[in-house]
Amino acid sequence: MASANFKLVISSIYPLVAVLLLLLSGDPTTCAAQGSFRPHALVVPVTKDASTLQYVAKVNQRTPSVSLNVVLDLGGRFLWVDCDKDYVSSTYRPVRCRSAQCSLAGNNGCGNCTGAPKPGCNTDTCALFPENTITHTSTGGEVAQDALTLSSTDGSNSGPSATVPQFIFGCGPTFLLEGLASGTVGMAGLGRARIGLPSQLSAAFSFHKKFAICLSSSTRASGVAFFGDGPYNFLPNIEAAGFLRYTPLFINPVSTAGVSSQGEPSDEYFIGVKSIKVNDKTVPLNATLLTIDSRGNGGTKISTVNPYTVLETSIYKAVTEAFISEAAAGNISRVAGVAPFEVCFSSKNVFSTRLGPSVPQIDLVLQSQSVVWSITGSNSMVYVNDNVLCLGFVNGGVNPRTSIVIGGYQLEDLLLQFDLATSRLGFTFTLLGSRTTCANFNFTSTA
Repeated sequence: MASANFKLVISSIYPLVAVLLLLLSGDPTTCAAQGSFRPHALVVPVTKDASTLQYVAKVNQRTPSVSLNVVLDLGGRFLWVDCDKDYVSSTYRPVRCRSAQCSLAGNNGCGNCTGAPKPGCNTDTCALFPENTITHTSTGGEVAQDALTLSSTDGSNSGPSATVPQFIFGCGPTFLLEGLASGTVGMAGLGRARIGLPSQLSAAFSFHKKFAICLSSSTRASGVAFFGDGPYNFLPNIEAAGFLRYTPLFINPVSTAGVSSQGEPSDEYFIGVKSIKVNDKTVPLNATLLTIDSRGNGGTKISTVNPYTVLETSIYKAVTEAFISEAAAGNISRVAGVAPFEVCFSSKNVFSTRLGPSVPQIDLVLQSQSVVWSITGSNSMVYVNDNVLCLGFVNGGVNPRTSIVIGGYQLEDLLLQFDLATSRLGFTFTLLGSRTTCANFNFTSTA
């Protein structure tokens, strides 16, 4: 098996892509026990883990079907699970070398396992590199296929289950689970890769190559991920798609994965932040940090594996200094920092509003002054105790790979729609302003 610094020039696989799409979408058994039923969209519950602050999705895999908890990785390349421990399925199939499925998975070479054949250990199988993006650990693994079952949705409720009989995923070893939320068995990658969940599900059911996430700020109530187009209805009768504003998604030409091939672009999602404002005042920044350079450094990406937004040091200092100044003008007193936060305040003069604590607003200005990602107190401030609240941004150091990483806390109770076909991101203002939250999707089945 190749090592973690393995490099390989990938040959063109486009002639084989169509073959696999036919395999995925043409099988009349695609929707198990549903006849000709084809879902308009699919829905997955996503829960915030209180201990790790990771977002955990629940899916069903294997035959007989087993409910699995997997950490949601927005920029991850594919679904990978631990195949070393308790993997039992009558429909598990290793992906053979030189097959269309192997090419679609990235053609990372072939592997041979010397042990007795079992899930994750077979001869002449396609290899890939599952990555724990929490601990930044990669290792060799086997490409495989098995049944994946998710609930359909009409946008308001969950409906009948739909199954992809031969969903491509990666087998990882048990040690790769280190650092993941308790009870999880892998990670669900929603990135641009051809074997990422969005691409495979849209091919299997012939729906729009879109997905949306709405992360709950509560650790007791689930948020939701949608695969396919809207509507996205939340109680009490709020259609969140109507609030979407749009900005282009950019492709970083250099892979940000732990193991990559020469010339491979990143599968993560980048947007174009042009400037940052605090209380409508522009913060002075080194603008070159906001663009992606030829080596793939800089720019702004969205991440669900970073619990809080991470800013390059000079950006962090400029934004926090502006925030501290505006807070002082509002008679909000600064107090000592509480790790991992450096900028904290007394809650004494901070009032609660529908949009969270009454603190200065932070705006990420996108392609124009009229397209702004606004961060109010609900997404900027973290209560560490009854008397102290902290600005939920952290210092990413000098020369990080990416200048701005918008983390999970800043994504909570917003609807984000990723349109892979048009490379466009739809995003809402906090849903708290519309008197709903991401925990208000009705998972009661209509089946």
